[in-house]
Amino acid sequence: MAVSRIISSLLSRSSPATSALGRRSRVVQRWFSSSAAAVDEEAITPPVQIHYTKLLINGNFVDSASGKTFPTLDPRTGEVIAHVAEGDAEDINRAVSAARKAFDHGPWPKMSAYERSRIMLRFADLVEKHAEELAQLETWDNGKPYQQALKAEIPMFARLFHYYAGWADKIHGLTVPADGPHHVQILHEPIGVAGQIIPWNFPLLMFAWKVGPALACGNTIVLKTAEQTPLTALYAAKLFHEAGLPEGVLNVVSGYGPTAGAALASHMDVDKLAFTGSTETGKVVLELAAKSNLKPVTLELGGKSPFIICEDADIDKAVELAHFALFFNQGQCCCAGSRTYVHERIYDEFIEKAKARAMRRSVGDPFKDGVEQGPQIDAEQFEKVLHYIKLGRDSNANLECGGNRVGSKGYFIQPTVFSNVEDNMSIAQDEIFGPVQSILKFRDIDDVIKRANATRYGLAAGVFTRNIDTANTLSRGLKAGTVWVNCFDVFDAAIPFGGYKMSGIGREKGVYSLNNYLQVKAVVSPLKNPAWL
Repeated sequence: MAVSRIISSLLSRSSPATSALGRRSRVVQRWFSSSAAAVDEEAITPPVQIHYTKLLINGNFVDSASGKTFPTLDPRTGEVIAHVAEGDAEDINRAVSAARKAFDHGPWPKMSAYERSRIMLRFADLVEKHAEELAQLETWDNGKPYQQALKAEIPMFARLFHYYAGWADKIHGLTVPADGPHHVQILHEPIGVAGQIIPWNFPLLMFAWKVGPALACGNTIVLKTAEQTPLTALYAAKLFHEAGLPEGVLNVVSGYGPTAGAALASHMDVDKLAFTGSTETGKVVLELAAKSNLKPVTLELGGKSPFIICEDADIDKAVELAHFALFFNQGQCCCAGSRTYVHERIYDEFIEKAKARAMRRSVGDPFKDGVEQGPQIDAEQFEKVLHYIKLGRDSNANLECGGNRVGSKGYFIQPTVFSNVEDNMSIAQDEIFGPVQSILKFRDIDDVIKRANATRYGLAAGVFTRNIDTANTLSRGLKAGTVWVNCFDVFDAAIPFGGYKMSGIGREKGVYSLNNYLQVKAVVSPLKNPAWL
């Protein structure tokens, strides 16, 4: 099922769970059934136990070489959830060595593709079995609404691994004709040891986007988690070994970017690198990869996506969709519709309704039923968002609502709406990564295409119109890797995702992601008795 349909049911707050996963969650849902409360109330402690806080290297959970740990914090309160082993360059060396041995000598790339597929399917089944624990850890460590994690992200996480398990035994080469008496085979082979660095905003989904295709192609992996959200990747990796994954195939190192991340990006024995994060960090990652062994790099980076609402739009529906496009996941989405362009004829009415919708948005403990928005991830992101809100005020944009923190502890921010935003303002140019909606006015299609494309980013875009010709014109005119028409944030395992310009290099998900983890080899041999002789 596409995530958009699950999310739509969450937005309506009326759709019952229909899957076995949903039925199993009823006890947990009853435990979380109290109504949304002020964020200064005592935060709920979820029932999940934290068992995995060490590094996973060569199939074993081990301390870091230095013995250091770092705290992972509850963004609802700023308090410590657990202390996690802090990996650095020596731990990356150990993990890469294990992955190299597993690739060169171990069973994974030599195993039949069918058996690899079976292990991945067993893992997906275990994810569904442990859905509540994973969703609780994801919400606790990240701050996203529990229902979003349980009903949307965990099912998609399992779906992605079912999808890539299906690809494992369907990756094959070609036989091509040649001018002359030669037999030519094109082989698709695993690339080797893949280094992968995932972000904090969707820890589990980014795990799946990277680990799924790499394993399906027969590679081994060293994965570095975001230091803000290490817990679910470690839990998921344990489930993978329970499913039968051989030792050394998947190694997980938690640590910081300048130490563990830089060591992985510059490692001479890593054959491929994949990174999701900010454009600024992506530049550093690309430079480190180039200066080391010139390893190929896939980058999924920042965005400042336009959401264009045409004059023929149903305003009520457009307001709700634009609200979702920006505020989903606390605004912490690389593809968030963070520049809302509204036609001048409906602009004033749209502003009033967008303001009213934002003021109705429920902010609070993400474990509470009815809460739409939890906290920002940490103090740094919290301060960054408040800084951009100040810049918006100082630039003479109209602050329609919000603009302040919620409560006195944790990292909660009011849903914020600015009107009369101009294209040259910081809030219209920079990726804020928070619950700040900037609404701009446009007059005609040519004008809005030009303005929407006048950015260094090109990750996604949205279009809302009843006119198919308008939809086609905008879809083809916008320089973005994904264009959603009369919808937003529709993600499916088969839909490729990635950006134009400084939003990245390459594509993730779908068949295109497999190319990131394959080498192409031509094998040419003479034909002694060619058919035409």
